Amino acid sequence: MFNLIRIVGSLVGLGFLIALSTSSALAQKKYDIEIPASAVEQTSQFRKIEQPLGLKIFIALSGLGLIGAELWWFMFSKTQSQKAQVKQGIQSVDIVVDGGYTPDRIEVRSGELVRLNFLRKDPSSCLEQVLLPDFNRALDLVLNQTTSVEIMPEKPGEYTFTCGMNMYRGKIIAKASE
Repeated sequence: MFNLIRIVGSLVGLGFLIALSTSSALAQKKYDIEIPASAVEQTSQFRKIEQPLGLKIFIALSGLGLIGAELWWFMFSKTQSQKAQVKQGIQSVDIVVDGGYTPDRIEVRSGELVRLNFLRKDPSSCLEQVLLPDFNRALDLVLNQTTSVEIMPEKPGEYTFTCGMNMYRGKIIAKASE
């Protein structure tokens, strides 16, 4: 899944690189046409500039491809879910913070202590902090170090955790003990 995201991102970046290099090459092309100053009219109207058909098709397909990638990313990409592992009577989950939270959905049993271990690998300032508003907790995450927090989901339900800017999110899904 993660490799697929990198491949798609690389292809989109390559598309931008090709588009930029093609347009700059066209802009640098010299033309041998001389237009006398008397032939140039100053008007407030827009002039139609003809573009090659291939360029129009490329731009249209690129736009549709970007719209499709955005829809897939926000609507159809699967989130990763993981059940907490019980170690010495405490439910424990390791969460990697690198461009988001992995896993971003954590299944735990309600009424039992949960330890969340956040390993921050992303240097962006957005992911310096993780907020657990349902538990009134805020953690500062140190780069390339694990920061742990213990919480107690009293009732079954969903509890969110977010980055400091509320851009990246995750859920703790507490289920009733069996």
